[in-house]
Amino acid sequence: MCGCVQINAERLDGLPCDMLVRALPTGNVYKISQDLGAGSRGCRLDANALESAVGDVTAAFERGADMLILNKFGKHEAEGRGFRDLIGEAVYRGVPVLVGINDLNRPAFLEFAGDLAAPVQPTIEELRGWMLARTTTCAGVEDIV
Repeated sequence: MCGCVQINAERLDGLPCDMLVRALPTGNVYKISQDLGAGSRGCRLDANALESAVGDVTAAFERGADMLILNKFGKHEAEGRGFRDLIGEAVYRGVPVLVGINDLNRPAFLEFAGDLAAPVQPTIEELRGWMLARTTTCAGVEDIV
């Protein structure tokens, strides 16, 4: 299993949480948010850190994967960057992809995925069923969900 999951780390200074992602299966953690200061209103994404995570996950995927799990199809992917190419490569290779989507990026995702997208409710039962229906070789999937 390859992918990337987000971890939000609360801060003691009262500023918005730090956004971290853990690359699977390496376990490497990347801080993908920038510290812009208390009064900032701009996007906090550290694109270079995100691309480092993309490189890590892509390298793991190239070694073989039965499933690709990504925390979200975000603004970066909507604009053609981030994990977008890896999602396309996984679909091309027939590797199941599970990705979160927010309402803001849903139109871009649906344009990208077309009729290949199928909604899955974010419950343990639904996710377990979706995963088990799509792979028989993914060791430990029962323990993950």
